Amino acid sequence: MSANWIVVPAAGQGRRFGEILPKQYQLLAGKTVIEHTLERLLQIDQSVVVVAINPADSQWRRLPVFSHPRIRTVHGGKERPDSVRLALDCLQREAHVDDWVLVHDVARPCIRVTDINKLMDALKTHTVGGILAVPVSDTVKRVDQQAGISATVSRADLWLAQTPQMFRYGLLSWSLNSAYRQQWQPTDEAAAVEKLGHSPLVVEGSRDNIKITRREDLAIAEAIIKFQGESPRQSGELELP
Repeated sequence: MSANWIVVPAAGQGRRFGEILPKQYQLLAGKTVIEHTLERLLQIDQSVVVVAINPADSQWRRLPVFSHPRIRTVHGGKERPDSVRLALDCLQREAHVDDWVLVHDVARPCIRVTDINKLMDALKTHTVGGILAVPVSDTVKRVDQQAGISATVSRADLWLAQTPQMFRYGLLSWSLNSAYRQQWQPTDEAAAVEKLGHSPLVVEGSRDNIKITRREDLAIAEAIIKFQGESPRQSGELELP
């Protein structure tokens, strides 16, 4: 089993990152963040990778990975779910309703290819789809508007959602378009699918699959990449044409 399509929303401007240059174009271990991410995703054989880019983006076409034969570019939207929805809309003449679509954050460059394969294997017979996630290990506090602790929340059944998240094309497209019509912004694909009454599967991933959100996360990601210590093929390094 493999994903037929991989969607990478990369139209964000990284407002929380605090830099003029979006986080996907920040240098990380000698390459941009987006290059690390795409090189790992391209390890999924035969999948077409659709990258949703901001229409005003002036950096994307300068990267060697832009010309890879299995990468397509579409214009993304204002928010992340808009970019995913628009990418899916561009595939409507090619994608079958039962095709698998894998969606991955551009700002998660440390994703292990083994974890992607683990997710796909776990979903072989699942009727809905699922996500990578890790169980919460820290103590969770509920805080009021005055920054006071109002409760300590049990973490027994709490998980932190990651990407990739993988669903059938028809279900995912319908879910995101339904959210758009309702003027609701789901925080991830699973939330949109859940809204329709479905229960996605949770597959345990790795804690080093961090999302780069703030400047200091770059240093953490670089340390993780070095720590993973994988060979070029394992880590997702790909020789570009």
